[in-house]
Amino acid sequence: MADPVLVHIEDRVAVLTVNDPERRNAVTAEISAALRAAVSDAEANTDVHAVIVTGAGKAFCAGADLSALGAATKDGLLAIYDGFLAVASCTLPTIAAVNGAAVGAGLNLALAADVRIAGPAALFDPRFQKLGIHPGGGATWMLQRAVGPQVARAALLFGMRFDAEAAVRYGLALDVADDPVAAARELAAGPAGAPRDVVVATKASMRATASPGAVDTDHHRIAVDTELGPQATSILSPAFAERLAAAKRR
Repeated sequence: MADPVLVHIEDRVAVLTVNDPERRNAVTAEISAALRAAVSDAEANTDVHAVIVTGAGKAFCAGADLSALGAATKDGLLAIYDGFLAVASCTLPTIAAVNGAAVGAGLNLALAADVRIAGPAALFDPRFQKLGIHPGGGATWMLQRAVGPQVARAALLFGMRFDAEAAVRYGLALDVADDPVAAARELAAGPAGAPRDVVVATKASMRATASPGAVDTDHHRIAVDTELGPQATSILSPAFAERLAAAKRR
Protein backbone atom coordinates (compact mmCIF):
# COMPACT_ATOMS: atom_id res chain seq x y z
CA MET A 1 0.00 0.00 0.00
CA ALA A 2 1.30 3.47 -0.88
CA ASP A 3 2.17 5.86 1.92
CA PRO A 4 -0.98 7.85 2.77
CA VAL A 5 1.07 11.04 3.10
CA LEU A 6 4.30 11.67 1.19
CA VAL A 7 6.93 13.86 2.83
CA HIS A 8 9.64 15.73 0.96
CA ILE A 9 12.00 18.11 2.77
CA GLU A 10 14.15 20.50 0.80
CA ASP A 11 15.59 23.94 1.54
CA ARG A 12 14.03 23.94 5.04
CA VAL A 13 10.53 23.40 3.65
CA ALA A 14 8.50 20.22 4.18
CA VAL A 15 6.00 19.37 1.43
CA LEU A 16 3.28 17.00 2.68
CA THR A 17 1.28 15.35 -0.09
CA VAL A 18 -1.98 13.56 0.71
CA ASN A 19 -1.52 10.48 -1.42
CA ASP A 20 -4.62 8.62 -2.56
CA PRO A 21 -5.19 10.04 -6.05
CA GLU A 22 -7.51 7.22 -7.19
CA ARG A 23 -10.00 8.30 -4.52
CA ARG A 24 -9.21 11.98 -5.00
CA ASN A 25 -7.39 12.02 -1.66
CA ALA A 26 -10.59 11.47 0.35
CA VAL A 27 -9.79 11.57 4.06
CA THR A 28 -9.78 8.36 6.06
CA ALA A 29 -8.69 7.90 9.67
CA GLU A 30 -5.44 6.44 8.28
CA ILE A 31 -4.71 9.49 6.14
CA SER A 32 -5.66 11.80 8.98
CA ALA A 33 -3.31 10.03 11.40
CA ALA A 34 -0.49 10.07 8.85
CA LEU A 35 -0.98 13.80 8.28
CA ARG A 36 -0.89 14.42 12.05
CA ALA A 37 2.36 12.44 12.29
CA ALA A 38 3.92 14.28 9.34
CA VAL A 39 3.08 17.68 10.83
CA SER A 40 4.47 16.63 14.22
CA ASP A 41 7.68 15.38 12.61
CA ALA A 42 8.08 18.67 10.74
CA GLU A 43 7.64 20.65 13.94
CA ALA A 44 10.22 18.47 15.69
CA ASN A 45 12.73 18.82 12.85
CA THR A 46 14.79 21.97 13.47
CA ASP A 47 15.79 21.99 9.79
CA VAL A 48 12.15 22.63 8.77
CA HIS A 49 10.95 26.24 8.86
CA ALA A 50 7.69 25.98 6.88
CA VAL A 51 5.16 23.36 5.77
CA ILE A 52 3.30 23.02 2.45
CA VAL A 53 0.27 20.71 2.13
CA THR A 54 -1.00 19.53 -1.25
CA GLY A 55 -2.76 16.59 -2.88
CA ALA A 56 -1.54 13.89 -5.27
CA GLY A 57 -3.05 13.78 -8.74
CA LYS A 58 -5.81 16.11 -9.89
CA ALA A 59 -7.58 16.74 -6.57
CA PHE A 60 -6.42 18.52 -3.45
CA CYS A 61 -8.81 16.60 -1.19
CA ALA A 62 -12.33 15.44 -2.03
CA GLY A 63 -13.46 15.52 1.59
CA ALA A 64 -14.05 12.75 4.08
CA ASP A 65 -14.34 9.23 2.73
CA LEU A 66 -18.12 8.80 2.58
CA SER A 67 -18.08 5.23 3.89
CA ALA A 68 -16.05 6.31 6.92
CA LEU A 69 -18.24 9.37 7.36
CA GLY A 70 -21.44 7.36 7.23
CA ALA A 71 -20.27 5.15 10.08
CA ALA A 72 -18.74 7.95 12.15
CA THR A 73 -19.58 8.62 15.76
CA LYS A 74 -18.26 11.71 17.53
CA ASP A 75 -14.95 9.90 18.09
CA GLY A 76 -14.90 8.85 14.45
CA LEU A 77 -15.45 12.41 13.33
CA LEU A 78 -12.60 13.61 15.53
CA ALA A 79 -10.35 10.95 13.95
CA ILE A 80 -11.23 12.31 10.49
CA TYR A 81 -10.60 15.88 11.65
CA ASP A 82 -7.28 15.12 13.32
CA GLY A 83 -5.03 15.66 10.29
CA PHE A 84 -6.32 19.08 9.36
CA LEU A 85 -6.48 20.07 13.03
CA ALA A 86 -2.76 19.28 13.19
CA VAL A 87 -2.19 21.66 10.29
CA ALA A 88 -4.35 24.28 12.00
CA SER A 89 -2.35 24.08 15.23
CA CYS A 90 1.07 23.78 13.56
CA THR A 91 3.60 26.17 15.10
CA LEU A 92 5.35 26.64 11.74
CA PRO A 93 4.03 28.72 8.82
CA THR A 94 1.75 26.60 6.64
CA ILE A 95 0.67 26.93 3.01
CA ALA A 96 -2.02 24.92 1.23
CA ALA A 97 -1.12 24.42 -2.44
CA VAL A 98 -4.63 23.72 -3.70
CA ASN A 99 -4.05 21.93 -6.99
CA GLY A 100 -7.67 20.82 -7.53
CA ALA A 101 -10.96 20.33 -5.74
CA ALA A 102 -11.01 21.02 -1.99
CA VAL A 103 -14.39 19.71 -0.84
CA GLY A 104 -15.92 19.45 2.64
CA ALA A 105 -13.17 18.21 4.93
CA GLY A 106 -10.79 19.01 2.08
CA LEU A 107 -11.87 22.63 2.26
CA ASN A 108 -11.21 22.42 6.01
CA LEU A 109 -7.69 21.20 5.25
CA ALA A 110 -7.10 24.18 2.98
CA LEU A 111 -8.62 26.59 5.51
CA ALA A 112 -6.40 25.15 8.26
CA ALA A 113 -3.31 26.57 6.54
CA ASP A 114 -2.07 30.12 7.08
CA VAL A 115 -2.09 30.84 3.33
CA ARG A 116 -3.70 29.20 0.31
CA ILE A 117 -2.30 29.22 -3.24
CA ALA A 118 -4.82 28.08 -5.87
CA GLY A 119 -3.98 26.21 -9.03
CA PRO A 120 -6.02 26.96 -12.18
CA ALA A 121 -8.25 23.91 -11.51
CA ALA A 122 -8.79 24.68 -7.82
CA LEU A 123 -12.35 24.52 -6.52
CA PHE A 124 -13.29 25.39 -2.94
CA ASP A 125 -16.61 23.71 -2.17
CA PRO A 126 -18.10 23.31 1.35
CA ARG A 127 -20.75 20.82 0.16
CA PHE A 128 -21.88 19.99 3.71
CA GLN A 129 -25.45 21.17 3.16
CA LYS A 130 -25.70 19.41 -0.22
CA LEU A 131 -24.79 16.15 1.53
CA GLY A 132 -27.40 16.82 4.19
CA ILE A 133 -24.92 17.16 7.05
CA HIS A 134 -23.94 19.94 9.42
CA PRO A 135 -20.47 21.52 8.91
CA GLY A 136 -17.76 20.13 11.16
CA GLY A 137 -14.16 20.50 12.15
CA GLY A 138 -14.50 24.20 12.85
CA ALA A 139 -15.60 25.00 9.29
CA THR A 140 -18.03 27.71 10.37
CA TRP A 141 -15.30 29.59 12.23
CA MET A 142 -12.49 29.00 9.73
CA LEU A 143 -14.54 30.12 6.75
CA GLN A 144 -15.84 33.24 8.48
CA ARG A 145 -12.28 34.07 9.54
CA ALA A 146 -11.07 33.69 5.95
CA VAL A 147 -13.77 35.52 3.99
CA GLY A 148 -16.02 37.27 6.51
CA PRO A 149 -19.56 36.44 7.67
CA GLN A 150 -21.51 37.30 4.52
CA VAL A 151 -19.42 35.27 2.08
CA ALA A 152 -19.12 32.41 4.57
CA ARG A 153 -22.90 32.32 4.94
CA ALA A 154 -23.28 32.39 1.16
CA ALA A 155 -21.08 29.29 1.06
CA LEU A 156 -22.42 27.32 4.02
CA LEU A 157 -26.10 28.31 3.81
CA PHE A 158 -26.57 28.95 0.10
CA GLY A 159 -24.07 26.57 -1.49
CA MET A 160 -21.69 29.12 -3.00
CA ARG A 161 -18.52 27.55 -4.41
CA PHE A 162 -15.29 29.29 -5.41
CA ASP A 163 -13.12 28.63 -8.43
CA ALA A 164 -9.52 29.85 -8.34
CA GLU A 165 -10.27 33.42 -9.45
CA ALA A 166 -13.26 33.77 -7.12
CA ALA A 167 -11.19 32.42 -4.24
CA VAL A 168 -8.67 35.22 -4.73
CA ARG A 169 -11.41 37.80 -5.20
CA TYR A 170 -13.05 36.91 -1.90
CA GLY A 171 -9.81 36.48 0.05
CA LEU A 172 -10.00 32.70 0.31
CA ALA A 173 -6.73 32.29 -1.61
CA LEU A 174 -3.72 34.58 -1.83
CA ASP A 175 -2.99 34.01 -5.51
CA VAL A 176 -3.50 31.73 -8.51
CA ALA A 177 -0.46 29.94 -9.92
CA ASP A 178 -0.07 27.43 -12.75
CA ASP A 179 2.07 25.36 -10.37
CA PRO A 180 0.74 26.04 -6.87
CA VAL A 181 3.38 23.90 -5.17
CA ALA A 182 6.19 25.83 -6.88
CA ALA A 183 4.51 29.11 -5.95
CA ALA A 184 4.13 27.89 -2.37
CA ARG A 185 7.83 26.97 -2.29
CA GLU A 186 8.71 30.45 -3.48
CA LEU A 187 6.58 31.98 -0.73
CA ALA A 188 8.04 29.59 1.86
CA ALA A 189 11.53 30.80 1.02
CA GLY A 190 10.81 33.71 3.37
CA PRO A 191 10.57 31.70 6.60
CA ALA A 192 13.07 29.18 5.24
CA GLY A 193 15.71 31.91 5.15
CA ALA A 194 14.85 33.41 8.54
CA PRO A 195 15.86 32.25 12.04
CA ARG A 196 13.46 29.47 13.02
CA ASP A 197 12.84 30.81 16.52
CA VAL A 198 11.84 34.20 15.10
CA VAL A 199 9.45 32.54 12.62
CA VAL A 200 7.79 30.43 15.33
CA ALA A 201 7.54 33.37 17.74
CA THR A 202 6.04 35.63 15.06
CA LYS A 203 3.31 33.10 14.25
CA ALA A 204 2.57 32.66 17.95
CA SER A 205 2.28 36.43 18.38
CA MET A 206 -0.06 36.73 15.39
CA ARG A 207 -2.30 34.05 16.90
CA ALA A 208 -2.39 35.94 20.19
CA THR A 209 -3.07 39.34 18.63
CA ALA A 210 -5.73 38.27 16.11
CA SER A 211 -8.28 38.53 18.91
CA PRO A 212 -6.53 39.99 21.95
CA GLY A 213 -7.28 38.05 25.11
CA ALA A 214 -7.47 34.68 23.36
CA VAL A 215 -5.32 32.57 21.04
CA ASP A 216 -6.97 31.78 17.71
CA THR A 217 -6.55 28.03 18.22
CA ASP A 218 -8.81 28.38 21.28
CA HIS A 219 -11.52 29.82 19.01
CA HIS A 220 -11.04 26.87 16.67
CA ARG A 221 -11.44 24.34 19.51
CA ILE A 222 -14.67 26.02 20.59
CA ALA A 223 -15.94 25.88 16.99
CA VAL A 224 -15.06 22.17 16.70
CA ASP A 225 -16.92 21.40 19.93
CA THR A 226 -19.93 23.51 18.88
CA GLU A 227 -20.26 21.75 15.54
CA LEU A 228 -19.52 18.21 16.70
CA GLY A 229 -22.93 17.37 18.21
CA PRO A 230 -25.05 18.76 15.35
CA GLN A 231 -22.83 17.12 12.74
CA ALA A 232 -22.96 13.73 14.46
CA THR A 233 -26.75 14.02 14.71
CA SER A 234 -27.08 14.97 11.04
CA ILE A 235 -25.06 11.91 9.99
CA LEU A 236 -27.77 9.73 11.57
CA SER A 237 -30.55 11.45 9.62
CA PRO A 238 -32.53 9.82 6.78
CA ALA A 239 -31.61 12.76 4.53
CA PHE A 240 -27.90 11.98 4.81
CA ALA A 241 -28.53 8.24 4.43
CA GLU A 242 -30.32 8.88 1.14
CA ARG A 243 -27.54 11.13 -0.16
CA LEU A 244 -24.85 8.70 0.97
CA ALA A 245 -26.58 5.81 -0.82
CA ALA A 246 -26.91 7.90 -3.98
CA ALA A 247 -23.25 8.88 -3.84
CA LYS A 248 -22.18 5.25 -3.45
CA ARG A 249 -24.26 4.27 -6.49
CA ARG A 250 -22.47 6.80 -8.69
